[in-house]
Amino acid sequence: MDNEEKEILEVEQVNNEESGENGIKIADDVVAVIAGVAVSEVQGVAAMAGGIAGGISEVFSGKKNMAKGIKVELGEKQAKIDVNIIVEYGARIPDVAFEIQSRVKKSVETMTGLKVSEVNVHVQGVKTEIPKQEKEEIVENEKDNDKDEEKSDN
Repeated sequence: MDNEEKEILEVEQVNNEESGENGIKIADDVVAVIAGVAVSEVQGVAAMAGGIAGGISEVFSGKKNMAKGIKVELGEKQAKIDVNIIVEYGARIPDVAFEIQSRVKKSVETMTGLKVSEVNVHVQGVKTEIPKQEKEEIVENEKDNDKDEEKSDN
C-alpha cells in the first residue's frame, strides 16, 4: 500500500468518526458560503443571481453575501447544490458551468468531508453592460463619425 492509499484510508476513517456519533453538523449556510467563494473565482461569472432578500441584506449590512444565489440541500453524508449565476457577455456558458461544477464540488468535499452528489448551474442572465470607459470611447467615436459624415455631405 503506497502513501496515497494510506492517506485516503486515514481520511475516510476521520470522516467516519466525525460524522458518526460525535454529532458534528455543518450548517447549510456554511456549505453555501464555501460554494459561493468557489463560484466567485470562476472567470466568466458576472454576478450571483439571488432573490430580493439577498440584495436587501447586502445593502443594509454593507457586506457581500457570499451565499447569494446558492441553495444547499444536505443529507447525512451528501450535499446537493444549486448555483444561480449571471454570466458575462461573450463567455462560453458550457465551459463556465463545468468550471463552476468542478470547483464547487472540490471545495465543498475538501472542506466539509461531505460527498457532493449534484451541482446544478442555473444561468439566470447575461451581463451586457459595457464598462463606463469603453462606453465613453464608443460615444466619442460615434461623434467623430457624425462630424466626418457632415463634412462629406457639404
